[in-house]
Amino acid sequence: MEKKLYCIFQYAFLITITFPMLSSESKQPLSLATDWTTNSTSVTCSLRHHRVAALNLSNMALSATIPPQLGNLSFLVSLDLRNNLFHGDLPQELSLLRRLKFISFRLNNFTGDIPPMLGQLPKLEYLNLRNNSFMGSIPKSLSNLTNLQFLYLSSNSLSGEIPKEFGRLQSLQTLAVQFNRLSGAIDNFS
Repeated sequence: MEKKLYCIFQYAFLITITFPMLSSESKQPLSLATDWTTNSTSVTCSLRHHRVAALNLSNMALSATIPPQLGNLSFLVSLDLRNNLFHGDLPQELSLLRRLKFISFRLNNFTGDIPPMLGQLPKLEYLNLRNNSFMGSIPKSLSNLTNLQFLYLSSNSLSGEIPKEFGRLQSLQTLAVQFNRLSGAIDNFS
């Protein structure tokens, strides 16, 4: 019971300290007592370390930037912030989340370049950045993600060449880049 409470307190700290400006359509701050167990919000703690391993804040109409302190959740494996109103650039501190396997930031208002630091997440299998306002080119560093199986970058404002290095991604099953201004082909992609 004590270990479970540690995980709950870690999540409460995340919500109250790291995300103090988060609000829903009603403009009310998140409350641990009412929101951490709702259908659309979930936090999962690892059984072994009793630390936050998965964070799902999808479909909550939250409007905020992602705070750099999110990088302190070093045991995070899954991060789902899809279908909200998050905006701004992605913080460099996300590169500290070396256990991440799943990221979904689709259907938000993120802007700027796709950060090359995402290529430093060695366990990443799923990356969904579609339906945002990312600009610039696709970073070649994403070709370092040897475990990547699904990459969704469609419906942004990306331009330039699709990195030829993506042909080295042996695990890649799905690459979605439509509705951008991209050109080029990828060798050895089936």
